[in-house]
Amino acid sequence: MLTENRPRLVLGSASPARRSLLRAAGIDPEVIVSGVDESAVEAVSADALCLVLARLKAAAVADRVRQTEDATLPGTEPGTLVLGCDSVLAFGGEILGKPDDADDAVRRWRAMRGRSGTLYTGHSLVDVFGEREAEGVAATVVHFADLSDEEITTYVGTGEPLQVAGSFTIDGLGGAFVERIEGDHGTVVGLSLPMLRRLFAQLGYSITDFWTAPNGA
Repeated sequence: MLTENRPRLVLGSASPARRSLLRAAGIDPEVIVSGVDESAVEAVSADALCLVLARLKAAAVADRVRQTEDATLPGTEPGTLVLGCDSVLAFGGEILGKPDDADDAVRRWRAMRGRSGTLYTGHSLVDVFGEREAEGVAATVVHFADLSDEEITTYVGTGEPLQVAGSFTIDGLGGAFVERIEGDHGTVVGLSLPMLRRLFAQLGYSITDFWTAPNGA
């Protein structure tokens, strides 16, 4: 049975795809953009980088919530959780976040076409007032179509590849250029729901605690 006395989830991301994914799963999060400078963070591997960035985003938003809300909230129910996420593509020995510009996106697609890479999404879930955390990385192998030069130029010209990790989407125009995946579709969108369910459980919650309506209606 759904009630109004449910825990609160704050999504520390400006990504409309992540919010849409949550809403389709029955969760309507608040959104507070972290403001973390992703370009200033480095790591030795794609999975490490996405997790570090997810931690930084969740921590920044959690601090903001603590600073702006009543100090009597700690320890009360039903709780406030912040979710930070970040995605990067590991391809050909490179770690690919958002492209620098259109030329960079074209260069990437000419290299990626007809080949595959692994999309990593880091998740960091912070219990704002309980001072607990849970985190994890989900990985999905993405097999790209063998695009023509014209298709690449046209796709990059839409601007979509410039806004996303790896220079592609699976839930937008770029979906036509993904032949198949091995793993969770949500990971490629930017948020793995099975991973989120496990993280909720680690902090003592069920994902159903956050449902606002069946099937996101």
